Amino acid sequence: MLQKFTETARPEQGPPRLAALRAQFDAARIDGVIVPRTDAHQGEYVAPRDDRLAWLTGFTGSAGYCVALRDAAGVFVDGRYRVQVKSQVADVFTPVDWPETGLAAWISDKLPDGGVVGIDPWLFSVDQMRSLRADLTGVSLRFTENLVDRIWQDQPAPPMGTVFAQDVALAGEPHGDKIDRLARDLGASSCVITLPDSIAWLLNIRGSDIAHNPVPHGFALLNADGTVELFMADEKLADLGDHLGDRVSVLPPEGFLAAIATLQGPVRIDPATCPVAVADALQGVEIVEAPDPCLLPKACKNEAELAGARAAHLRDGAAMVRFLAWLDAQPAGSYTEIDVVERLEAERRATNALRDISFETISGAGSNGAIVHYRVTERTNRQVNAGELLLVDSGGQYVDGTTDITRTIAIGQPGDEEREAFTRVLKGMIALSRLRFPAGLAGRDIDVLARAALWEVGLDYGHGTGHGVGAYLSVHEGPARIARTGTVPFAPGMILSNEPGFYREGAYGIRIENLIAVEHASPVAGQTVPAMYRFETLTWVPIDRRLIVPDLLTAQERDWLNAYHGDVLARIGDLVDGSVAGWLHAACAPL
Repeated sequence: MLQKFTETARPEQGPPRLAALRAQFDAARIDGVIVPRTDAHQGEYVAPRDDRLAWLTGFTGSAGYCVALRDAAGVFVDGRYRVQVKSQVADVFTPVDWPETGLAAWISDKLPDGGVVGIDPWLFSVDQMRSLRADLTGVSLRFTENLVDRIWQDQPAPPMGTVFAQDVALAGEPHGDKIDRLARDLGASSCVITLPDSIAWLLNIRGSDIAHNPVPHGFALLNADGTVELFMADEKLADLGDHLGDRVSVLPPEGFLAAIATLQGPVRIDPATCPVAVADALQGVEIVEAPDPCLLPKACKNEAELAGARAAHLRDGAAMVRFLAWLDAQPAGSYTEIDVVERLEAERRATNALRDISFETISGAGSNGAIVHYRVTERTNRQVNAGELLLVDSGGQYVDGTTDITRTIAIGQPGDEEREAFTRVLKGMIALSRLRFPAGLAGRDIDVLARAALWEVGLDYGHGTGHGVGAYLSVHEGPARIARTGTVPFAPGMILSNEPGFYREGAYGIRIENLIAVEHASPVAGQTVPAMYRFETLTWVPIDRRLIVPDLLTAQERDWLNAYHGDVLARIGDLVDGSVAGWLHAACAPL
């Protein structure tokens, strides 16, 4: 549970590791290799054993690639990581803006016709492989064993975390009913499932193979006859008892490829998450391509899961309020970014309900706050000084829900530029919080509302506005998101983040984040749209009023903020006492 502040790799380790990787090219008959940040399960989060991109390059972001050729090595990162990557990789690696520059275009430009690039077929999905092959010019791909694993002498062992049952009272539906519901509409005789959170949700189990995400590693076949074959190590399941029942067969994971090779078909795969190695094992079998059948049902939380999320957010909100009250009482310059992380985790642990943090806390002061996914280490740790902004993005894993909240705090007197930027970010967050919208809209249809106030003065941010959040599962969950690329329509029960921001490189970072849930909106007089949705706010923690320029808010925005703070006081007030209660009353005073 305790956050670690060590680094996976230091920049100076990059050159010898890159040289060792290149030394493997001749034997593999390749001119380069692609190293993604993913594993055989194709989820966002990886175990230490699979964190090959970080080990090779030093870059610790949650998405990206390294393309290592004989005389060039690019590290491809999106807008969240363009500041971070500069400080984490040695100069033998060239940061590349991705997806503006695609892997295929960069490789085709760097390699002559006839060049060959190696990939591990377990680490690329069917969709990724098709895109690469279609876009490469004069260059071919070759499947190889994983060359990073060959040179990584002290590579950690595969995770073998204990699996435990998620109580049906919290899950809201027995796993047998989930299996039946999905099997009825499978459209195939069997379906391959590789995503750890999909398997966990389907079978009402949780695990501990990934730090901060309660999921187990394994593979599954969901069959149209209402049975499931679970390919997972027996020793992980020792504490489950008879939870799985006789409809779930447990088989050794090393037999997964051989088992799917015997299927008669048709077999359903999700090309976005099915590894190429799996698709190749199905050669000669009829394949049906469709999304992972767990994705949408998992995202649309039932009433039990929503009730759990509400309870978790009240508990977590009280911990955040105690933390913020402590922070305001500390003299500027008397504590560090690590002190902030440790104090916040201590407040969450004091609830006696915390199972884990939901991700490594982002505690960025001053210029470190401009690194969107900054993770403080012993090397980067610094004091939090007067006149700075402190960005704290954190969350907790509770058995009844997953939380994720960001607050930006003024340390001392904030500057006018920072206050205006903060207020414009706040306007975007309020715009989404107040929104009523027709059923059928997706993230790309509303993302603009979070950015409009920033666009008015030529500002923007380089990340999406919101991601899905699981029910005591992954803090980042698909398929819906609030972003220009979000195409999955919103549906009731989806929990999403609402987190616009602004970042001035070298100076400060601002982000304000609440979690929200999609719900039906009551009809209004004269309504002609058949169905309308709105967002229920789940997060109840004060927003720093010292950073707000009141004259930039409209009357409706001011009313929303005052009502929000009134609700925070009403919901959290009885959960804190003493000086913390006094701090909360002051923090929630009307603007």
